[in-house]
Amino acid sequence: MQKLICLVMAALLALPMTAIAASHEDAMISELQKQIQSLSEELEELSGRLDKTERHATLDRIELTGDMRVKADSLHYSNVTFNPGIQVDFDKFGADAMSGAFGNPMDPDSPLGKLMAANPDLAMAFGMGMLSGIGPYPFLVAPQTSDINNDILYTTRLRLNMKAKVWDNVNFAGRLSMYKNWGDSTGSKVFDSWNSFTMDGTDGGNTTGDWLRVERAYFDWSNIADSGVYLSIGRRPSTYGPPSQFRENELRGGTPTGHLVHFNFDGITIGYDLSQLTGIEGMVARFCYGQGFESEWGNGELFNEIETKDTHLGGINLDALNDGTNFLQFTLFHAQDVNDGFKGVIAFPTQYAEFFAPTMYQDLQKFPNFNFVTRVQPSTTIGDINLGGVGFTRQEENGINWFASAGWTQLRPNGNAGMFGGMGTDAVYQAQLNADGTEIIMAPASATDAKTRNGYGFYAGVQFPAPKGKIGLEYNYGSQYWTPFTQAQDDAVGSKLATRGHAGEVYYIVDINPRMFLKFGGIYYDYEYTGSGSPVGKPHKIDDIKSGSAFSMLPVVDKAYDLNASLSMQF
Repeated sequence: MQKLICLVMAALLALPMTAIAASHEDAMISELQKQIQSLSEELEELSGRLDKTERHATLDRIELTGDMRVKADSLHYSNVTFNPGIQVDFDKFGADAMSGAFGNPMDPDSPLGKLMAANPDLAMAFGMGMLSGIGPYPFLVAPQTSDINNDILYTTRLRLNMKAKVWDNVNFAGRLSMYKNWGDSTGSKVFDSWNSFTMDGTDGGNTTGDWLRVERAYFDWSNIADSGVYLSIGRRPSTYGPPSQFRENELRGGTPTGHLVHFNFDGITIGYDLSQLTGIEGMVARFCYGQGFESEWGNGELFNEIETKDTHLGGINLDALNDGTNFLQFTLFHAQDVNDGFKGVIAFPTQYAEFFAPTMYQDLQKFPNFNFVTRVQPSTTIGDINLGGVGFTRQEENGINWFASAGWTQLRPNGNAGMFGGMGTDAVYQAQLNADGTEIIMAPASATDAKTRNGYGFYAGVQFPAPKGKIGLEYNYGSQYWTPFTQAQDDAVGSKLATRGHAGEVYYIVDINPRMFLKFGGIYYDYEYTGSGSPVGKPHKIDDIKSGSAFSMLPVVDKAYDLNASLSMQF
């Protein structure tokens, strides 16, 4: 537009120059200059109007909204017990030792001699014939139990929503998120629980620093060829599904039930509005496919030592009724070829070096406040997982909302195991020599069994009006083998819906204005079994870990509670 103005002005300026050369009439020059000034002002005004219109049209292509939450949590853990140990095949160990495969036990420089000198209890038990079959070998003489308090933890969560209308029946949606602790943008955490493991599917609910991550990015292609079928591809809206939106004080945020799935993944959804055929309002059927893990690309596959497989996900989600008052949903979900972990980044805990890398541990003691950050990946495929559930929600005319949800999970192990175990099973370790034959190391060889295990969960809650807001009460229970995909839930202690045991929550939401609210709440956890939120390892009774009759490679929590307050706003 500025170029157009310049050209017009240049052309008009040429006129008075010609007139001067022809007639030298000062009056004509003055009149023409006035006309130029007037036309210039009109062109400037037109330019500003056009620029504003063009800018508005450009911004209309992408609609930006968002929300921000600042939260304070006070976290308290009771009877946190660290009692690590492994299941060892002592029959094979004894046979190899007797055959001389590990050297002369009387030679202190032999691999077997070094092992016995470093583990006198093991040497005594082995010499007395007390070790046979597959049995536990604890690393510690007695469990270490303590109470741990984090009196205050501040976090900020920022989410930016993007929407764009691509065509009449094609839309784009996405969400960028930042979630961080105050005073901490390191991203990686010391690996002391599965909740501290940073990976693709949980970044949206895991404090990772002051940078934005793509939590969602997908397009919807609706009513394809007037068939009523729609297609959606991209990073899925698979978090904050019903009925978990009530505790978030927002609308339904994801497709699958939040009781079973709160986990980011990339995939495809094909859906159809069945209400046109059945006459039942809001009845929609969806088939979902996705990939939860890429096993080869970027994992050093050219060394040809990859033993893991891609994890593929598939499921059917049916909104059987959704009339604005009642909501009924059914979900079936299958995870094929689940591995004993994911690609991720951790800060390596010195405690593991003491048990598995004694030479390195000697150096690490010189740097007690150092942890090296390392990329980790799974070691083997451990089996498949099935999930299913039914949930019902009702919103009464008097403002009371209530819901109930029942879930089922099934672990189908294949007998393989990694360092922390197989699917719902412990690992069996076997003794072997290291690469140069100077040291005996313990390596996971198989799982203790390959039995299919079923888990069950129940989730219920009610929300009712209160002065200036609403009050909510929620309760959920999970059995020994309860294993939902809710690891991305951003509860500070860990996903409450993954609890193997009992969890109760109470909260009070105070509405400041229609786009801003305060929330005061508390969550109480009473764990009955270990490994909540992870399919890896056998779930042991917490009481057995505390007494020393069972062990866990990670510290376990008996009970915990989280008192929290937050301020949230939408923009």
